Amino acid sequence: MTIHSAVIQKLLRTNAHLGRRVAENHFKIYTHGSRNGLTIIDSDKTLVCLRSACNFIGHLASQNARFLFVNTNPVVQEIIEQMIINTGCKNDTSWRLGGFLTNRFSPKRFRSRNQKFNLTSVNRPDCVVIFDTERKSSVILEATRLQIPIVGLVDPSMPLETFKKITYPVPANDSVQFVYLFCNLITKTIQYEQKKLAAAKGNVVKEVEPKIGEDALPAGTTKIDGVNDELTVLPYEGLSPASDDPAEIKELLEKLVVVKINDNKGTKMGFDGPKSAIEIANGLTSLDLLANYIEVLNSKYGCNVPLLLMNDDSTHDETLKIVEKQSNKNIICLVKDQHQENDVKIAFDQREALLSLKKSGKLDDLLSQGKEFILMLNSDNLAEVVDLNILNHVIKNKIKYCMEIEERFRIATTMNTWVNINTIANHPETKLFAPPIAVTIPVSRNLPVEDTSDLLVFKSDLYTCDKGILIRNEARINPANPIIELGPEFEKVADFESRFRSIPSIIDLDILKVSGDVWFGSGVILKGLVSINARPGEKIVIPDGAVLDNKSIDDQQDLSE
Repeated sequence: MTIHSAVIQKLLRTNAHLGRRVAENHFKIYTHGSRNGLTIIDSDKTLVCLRSACNFIGHLASQNARFLFVNTNPVVQEIIEQMIINTGCKNDTSWRLGGFLTNRFSPKRFRSRNQKFNLTSVNRPDCVVIFDTERKSSVILEATRLQIPIVGLVDPSMPLETFKKITYPVPANDSVQFVYLFCNLITKTIQYEQKKLAAAKGNVVKEVEPKIGEDALPAGTTKIDGVNDELTVLPYEGLSPASDDPAEIKELLEKLVVVKINDNKGTKMGFDGPKSAIEIANGLTSLDLLANYIEVLNSKYGCNVPLLLMNDDSTHDETLKIVEKQSNKNIICLVKDQHQENDVKIAFDQREALLSLKKSGKLDDLLSQGKEFILMLNSDNLAEVVDLNILNHVIKNKIKYCMEIEERFRIATTMNTWVNINTIANHPETKLFAPPIAVTIPVSRNLPVEDTSDLLVFKSDLYTCDKGILIRNEARINPANPIIELGPEFEKVADFESRFRSIPSIIDLDILKVSGDVWFGSGVILKGLVSINARPGEKIVIPDGAVLDNKSIDDQQDLSE
């Protein structure tokens, strides 16, 4: 079972997918049909919205923001109170009185026979989290008036006027089980950011054992790609920073070799060739971006960091054509050994690629050049940069094997790995990979290209290319990237490129869902929640310069409204 399937099953067990009644048009972007008069909420959409909401909450928590948690359902009140205790948040309960936010600017005192009270909020929150949005529309109105972002559970029964005011909607049934899960995610997100802040200040955070959510895994154990593994996990913020002295940085980089496993083909995206040959930005492929970045690194510090490409037979020839354009750079192409299993070639993981380097004698050559560490890159990640803090840590502490992991929903996914060359060259295969060290990395170091929906993000104005690195546009307020779902008509790279006269602006886009025969003109701007659904046999053309702001389009006439 994949990680995604396991998380979806967990959502289904909370009945998050059961809506209250047939959804209105504005909610259909989150639905998967209806049954027996009830809307079936798409669990994939719920999962994506949960991630966006938690990313936003984490971003605010990293800045010591104030949160206001609003709930009127007594059944789940104990769960929410326990979450507030575990996170250390101070929750103001004056929201139960009307005007709690807007009256803070005109604090009128009301006199009774025995006492006075002030109808105001003590501190204006930076974010309002609402667990029963349908019953607390007054809170939504006041928060919207003051432009305070709102995270809230939404249901098909919510009217459009209220739905538009939710900054980060989470489509789900507000069952006790789902609220329990949602509170658990908020708790973990805020606690994680609190640990990062404390580590940055050199403080130690005493963890409070949460009473909600699943029991924590034993110390020293984490789930790597869905499997429990024993290893030591270090927060990235706890690493000692590398020196700013160019001479010391050069000394570190001179010990490094970058290896990229280049065996993934773009067949899933209808591309006949290696995925690294797909154009990403400004006519550059992901392989061009990586080669340019390493060249900039070598020129800046006067070092010699080579790039080794581990190809297989199906990607080697096309890769050589790309490398020919980079003839002035230190790039070495190798063909990996191919294992056979029942006469079918099987893909190599990082371990097998390293063993292939050992058998070819390349490791001995690298050792003779003074190289000590290999940085093994994930083939589908565009954020492939050499992190000097991690490099400094593995060299100073003589670590044999270090993994970069990204944790989501308490499940860690392996990204890049750092391997001591001597460990591979001088030990038997059975002792190559003892329990490793792992470093939790920020999300910014994981920019995968899995389909054309991802391609749209990186080709848009949301990212620009500078010296081989993709730089995110600072104009976007939302810390998470937009959620984009393109239909099968956009699945192949050639079809994707033909249907966009130019890539739309998506700086202010939250969610985009496109299905059917849809074509985009030039200069299109997308904002908020946009759904475009062309019916079978019909065609929708988005005209040049169109601005679609929180709009649902089902035919060409909707564009003129």
